[in-house]
Amino acid sequence: MAEIIKLGADRSMDFDRETVEQAYDRWAPIYDLVFGGVFSKGRQAAIQATNKIGGRVLEVGVGTGISLPLYSQNVRIFGTDISEAMLEKAKKRVAEQGLKNVEGLAVMDAEKLEFSDNSFDVVMAQYVLSAVPNPEAALDEFARVVRPGGELIILTRVSADAGVRRFIEQKLQPVVRPLGFRTAEFAWSRYTKWLAGARGMELAERRLIPPLGHFSLVRFRKADVAKAA
Repeated sequence: MAEIIKLGADRSMDFDRETVEQAYDRWAPIYDLVFGGVFSKGRQAAIQATNKIGGRVLEVGVGTGISLPLYSQNVRIFGTDISEAMLEKAKKRVAEQGLKNVEGLAVMDAEKLEFSDNSFDVVMAQYVLSAVPNPEAALDEFARVVRPGGELIILTRVSADAGVRRFIEQKLQPVVRPLGFRTAEFAWSRYTKWLAGARGMELAERRLIPPLGHFSLVRFRKADVAKAA
């Protein structure tokens, strides 16, 4: 049975982290009901891509563990989340469904992962980057802990660069921030800028995901230096 491990609990973190943690603690009792169906197609696409690679998987932002039963049995999973209340739900799901391929669950900051370099074959994060204070720091950590040849599989909001949609997203930002996520600030150029400065990372795939094409499934691959040589 997976156990929740309290790691990296630094209460001096900035306000944004506190806001996110508190927001998702509040979401925990109703998260599956509110978001389970809405994000189901994206979730299935991300899990399918992860299962094709297999091996050891880190799911960052595992939440209530709604994805955990979808993984192939030959995939070993470790899940982290900022919200202990969400992880309590995940722990219950693991126990009730006998998910023996779940190695563990830990409260952990996505920007400060407590794993060694090259620890995972896949790092998977669903709807996480728009809910962390510094998305680039989180991506850097994902890239650090994935092995050469492995992949980052990201489900993420991609904001509009201009036009009416961008105007609406900016207006909604102050409303949704207390809920634990952001609507603006995530134009595709932001991801490509990170990629340009990320050593050994390359874009493997980007495709639009429902609902409404506001989200994308993005796969970044870490170069296998040995094979390249």
